[in-house]
Amino acid sequence: MRYDVIVIGAGIVGTSIAWHLQKNNAQVLLLDKKCPGEETSYGNAGIITREAVNTKPFPRSFKEISRVLPNKSADIRYRWSAIYRLQRPLLQYWIHSSPKNVEEIDDEWATLIQHCTDEHELMIRASGADELVSKIGWIELHRKSSSFEKSINKAVKAADKGVEYQVLSLAELQALEPNVNFIDYIGGIHWKNSWQIKNPGSLVKAYAKNFEAMAGEIKQSTVKNMIQTEEGWQVITDSGTYLCQNLVIAAGPWSADLIKPLGYEIPLFPMRGYHQHFKINDQNAFSHSLFDVDKGFVMGAMDQGVRITTGAEMALLDDPKDFNQLETVLTFAKKVLPLDAAVESEAWCGTRPCMPDMKPVIGPASKHDNLWFSFGHAHQGLTLGPVTGRLIEEMIHGKPLFIDAQPFSSRRFDSNL
Repeated sequence: MRYDVIVIGAGIVGTSIAWHLQKNNAQVLLLDKKCPGEETSYGNAGIITREAVNTKPFPRSFKEISRVLPNKSADIRYRWSAIYRLQRPLLQYWIHSSPKNVEEIDDEWATLIQHCTDEHELMIRASGADELVSKIGWIELHRKSSSFEKSINKAVKAADKGVEYQVLSLAELQALEPNVNFIDYIGGIHWKNSWQIKNPGSLVKAYAKNFEAMAGEIKQSTVKNMIQTEEGWQVITDSGTYLCQNLVIAAGPWSADLIKPLGYEIPLFPMRGYHQHFKINDQNAFSHSLFDVDKGFVMGAMDQGVRITTGAEMALLDDPKDFNQLETVLTFAKKVLPLDAAVESEAWCGTRPCMPDMKPVIGPASKHDNLWFSFGHAHQGLTLGPVTGRLIEEMIHGKPLFIDAQPFSSRRFDSNL
């Protein structure tokens, strides 16, 4: 069968793209080696971060770099093999993280974030996924007055971009979450118009199920090759060859390897994360997801249990798992909540797709007609999936775009080709 569009990648981004296209009268095939929502989209902190109007720049101060260098921090770890292999994009990341560059990048980035809850709401209602969503916001916790003051200043500025927040004292924190031990903290910020997702993987599956209900197709296959012909695109997989007019690459951290044979050298780099669930009981039940800013971990009440997620580990895609960072995080997390019984025998591990200028790639390829890129959302794939889906649909169908997409064009990396 011939399709109008084939989308490669069934995470939150690819599924959202397929959903928007199918809803707007395209016949779409969604391809992935796994079922929707079972890779990177499964293992995140489960927050639609309406407050995230600022990006995450590379550390530039000597104090911060000195803190990270011993490779024992709870929030970030690295492997020397990854540093060596990724030295070029990491250097670009450092350059883009200058204060002047970050100010411009943040303004562009915020144009995506500002639409995140509205675009999710459309898909949540259509998919009947309301029970997976809690619209009570989440809480950012601080151990140090210096970081707390900086975050408050950012919150004040973020309010101009529609972010709702409340600064919380220790007494106010304790009133909101009586089971939590806040003894090591000095205060927090309640991000009030961000949303929590009780099971991110299930949310993606709900979107995918609604996509199928609109006559979209999903197939589990490993892509072997992509060939452009006069009639369109051929996608060759281990289960057959599929034909389409438009081809969308939304395969997260695997996207760069997929498009490299077509002549593209996009400086995508991976950032690994880990999580583990613990059984919920009367002593550790809580409502608001908690982010420990200084230690870099999130605690969230999920369907599977209390999910503890790590910050970032700089590792290559095929590197073996290393649970040392998670074990360090758990020493702090267990002081905040009693976490006695782990749900899984082994913690989960996944990889985020990152770009050196902290902006995703969204839009047409520069060397091929009817080839579209959508990847590099870093920590905000769950947040920005539906926004990206709408944007790609508008591009493919030649509609007026609801935001300026030029800052996210792959052509910004044409000098790498």
